[in-house]
Amino acid sequence: MKVIRWLLLPFSWLYGVITFLRNKAYDWSILKSYRIPKKSITVGNLSVGGTGKTPHVDYLIQYFLSKNTQLSILSRGYGRKTDGLIVASDQSTASEIGDEPLQYVQRYPGKIKVVLAEKRKEGVDHIINQFPKNELIILDDAFQHRAVSAGFSILITPFNDLFSDDFMLPTGNLREWKAGKNRADIVVVSKSPSEIPSNEESLIIRKLGFDAKRVFFSSLEYNDLVSFSNQAQTNEIEHALIVTGIGNPTPLVDYWKSKCTVELMAFPDHHNYSTADIKAIHEKFGKFASENKVIITTEKDYMRLQQFDEVFDKKNAWHYQPITVRIKNQKTFNSLLDEYFR
Repeated sequence: MKVIRWLLLPFSWLYGVITFLRNKAYDWSILKSYRIPKKSITVGNLSVGGTGKTPHVDYLIQYFLSKNTQLSILSRGYGRKTDGLIVASDQSTASEIGDEPLQYVQRYPGKIKVVLAEKRKEGVDHIINQFPKNELIILDDAFQHRAVSAGFSILITPFNDLFSDDFMLPTGNLREWKAGKNRADIVVVSKSPSEIPSNEESLIIRKLGFDAKRVFFSSLEYNDLVSFSNQAQTNEIEHALIVTGIGNPTPLVDYWKSKCTVELMAFPDHHNYSTADIKAIHEKFGKFASENKVIITTEKDYMRLQQFDEVFDKKNAWHYQPITVRIKNQKTFNSLLDEYFR
């Protein structure tokens, strides 16, 4: 696979030139960028794949709601089967708005507005006009969408896959050159170990080439499993079938490997599950000999799976794994948010 990727190097240089010229066109005001006239924070990354962006957006939602801030989430709604501008509701489905927006809707019912728009300016204008009391717009995965310009930008890069070690698509996973980091106000190194030696932190910060005072490390925290049947999991789990359709299931798999026997069924990121998929999952699960066995998926996957009657026929077996992020030097991180938002 690596050999094939390096054979694509000429295409990476071509793609790199195109993205470089596009970014320069915005830098030199040849292409116009709409400056959002309200407080706005964008959360994104330089690479494709699972960087852990969603739990960081969730962190921002919780933080600003704790300060009684009225806020909206603006997302493209990747993977949805609809087009145009949509305001999500409690009746929305993953196929209508995408799994990540639906996750925000279901986690914070009635507390936030979630708007979907491929053209972010259209979405921003709608929020400003239709929700005049809105104080903050959080743009989910809009770091490369330079047609709009947020007031504050957070760049996420995974601990084991730093953008500084990567290369342009299709040879690597970068969406744009590493210099794009300079548009960020904060860089968060996601999926970090809970404890990192200070010398290793310093090395990573040097590799990133970013202001050390604005680089933060975050780690994942795994909360109690949530059963699809809303029943508590009381027995000790012996065998788990992990089912995912996310960019990088490795951290979840590693976490559960420390607790029980694990088998993985991995589907592509934002996979649209089918009844055939559900049947295959149940067939594999049925071959597990242990009585104390479960199917574990992610909260994001749950958004796409909850529509299947076949899943709820075996709802006692199915669970999803909620996660949150813990940010090292959280007070400093929050103070930078407050400094911008004041």
